[in-house]
Amino acid sequence: MTADTTDIDDLREQARRWLDDDPDPASRDELRAVLDQLPGSGPELADRFAGPLTFGTAGLRGPLRAGPNGMNLAVVTQAAAGLVGWLAAQGATGPLVIGYDARHGSREFAERTAQVATGAGRPALLLPRPLPTPVLAYAVRHLDAAAGVMVTASHNPPQDNGYKVYLGARLGGELGTGAQIVPPADAGIEAAIRAVGPLTQVPLGPPGQVLGDDLVVSYVERAAAVVAPDGPRDLAVAYTPLHGVGAAVLTAAFARAGFPVPGVVPDQAEPDPEFPTVSFPNPEEPGAVDRLVALADRIGADLAIANDPDADRCAVAVRDGDSWRMLRGDEVGALLADHLMRRGVRGLYATTIVSSSLLRAMCAARDLPYDETLTGFKWIVRAGGGAQPLVFGYEEALGYCVAPEHVRDKDGITAALTVAELAAGLKAQGRTLTDRLDELAAEFGVHHTDQLSVRVDDLRLITEMMARVRAATPATLLGQPLAEARDLLPDSDVVILRTAGARAVIRPSGTEPKLKAYLEVVEPAADGDVPAARTRAQAAASALRAEIAALLGL
Repeated sequence: MTADTTDIDDLREQARRWLDDDPDPASRDELRAVLDQLPGSGPELADRFAGPLTFGTAGLRGPLRAGPNGMNLAVVTQAAAGLVGWLAAQGATGPLVIGYDARHGSREFAERTAQVATGAGRPALLLPRPLPTPVLAYAVRHLDAAAGVMVTASHNPPQDNGYKVYLGARLGGELGTGAQIVPPADAGIEAAIRAVGPLTQVPLGPPGQVLGDDLVVSYVERAAAVVAPDGPRDLAVAYTPLHGVGAAVLTAAFARAGFPVPGVVPDQAEPDPEFPTVSFPNPEEPGAVDRLVALADRIGADLAIANDPDADRCAVAVRDGDSWRMLRGDEVGALLADHLMRRGVRGLYATTIVSSSLLRAMCAARDLPYDETLTGFKWIVRAGGGAQPLVFGYEEALGYCVAPEHVRDKDGITAALTVAELAAGLKAQGRTLTDRLDELAAEFGVHHTDQLSVRVDDLRLITEMMARVRAATPATLLGQPLAEARDLLPDSDVVILRTAGARAVIRPSGTEPKLKAYLEVVEPAADGDVPAARTRAQAAASALRAEIAALLGL
């Protein structure tokens, strides 16, 4: 018997054991179809059984397919049973609140989670319909839940889904109430998931309580309250939810806050799990906001805003001559921070190691506390260890937390409202967001950021590129000697290279098969000529990008 035959026989036996325990007839049929195509389907079957989806600090995320290495009813049942068991072992009382987006399988996965919770004797509260992730994060705090589950794959491709966990006050503590889990909770939940026995023995209870719209109304009222009640409101906004779940909540929040209701891209307004008008449902991807800027032109908008499909991120586009320009996350982060500072909001301002250093410079000049964390809002909302109350946090990947006491996570709804408040105030003075960016550049220098992103099919390539960086760390960047060359292993797979005027942070993505290099060049505008400083910064950033590409072997 050949090794190949032995492998196929082993895979066939694993698949048969899975079929005996899979509670979903549709996924059983799907897996049987793969088995029927053996040996030709061997590689596909091997991938489906390469190992279980790992429950990490981002929860679960993967392709919708049968088998342990996918998102399906069996995997969700096991995850829910492990989570509920872990909560009981920690002595956490209170309900499990569950939200879901409009992706394929999301409602089914949410309802199964509720049944697992009630089957274990824990109350389960389901959000009333597909809603943004920030509403779930808010609900965990508002309802004093033991924990929360959000079924979403955020801005991943249509064929994916995911499962995120938030902790309540009893286990999350003051800084982590309503926030995503961090170690060691992730390892504890993962161990509890692996300890779950046969799924046929997991008790399923009633479907739980479906919450009413009063929860959504409460979220909208609190969201609208993040902007000052008496500020200018004359602002025309074009908006897209990118076929996600943000439109109804965002437009309600704008109306509640007294803004004109944004114009919504018609063929992207309703939730659609196929995301038919975009090749990739992420506002950062090329072409994703083409329909948005076309609408902005048609209605004469002052501002264009996009949420990602679960509305926890916010993208902003501004007029640039006769066209539109998408602001980088770092630009929006600086604008929001500056706006809050000008409003007199004092407390801790935080961002991540891959974001621009502009926020650090702003806090130093204005005598405000600042902290820098690893990537991810699970870390941002815990910035400073509680020594100072967090008042604002952002990450360059379009995530902003403008009201941590409302939602202790990134929130694309309140971020959009706060950007609108700033834009309306500037419009009343005959100015724009780009004018404010120029003011910041004149004061603190041009902080030009860029990103080199490498998507791979084989994750081993990412490991090889990171090894190459560590083995051949350069002595200079852009001809300047390194002031810092820091490797964050074993805590995090990150390499930081920094000079007096440039920086590169290289790391694998936590949610996609990508290697990312976050680049920044700082160019002073001491002569007051911001356009010239921008030109110099862009040229330097292009050169830095080429240097890092060569370092990665691209």
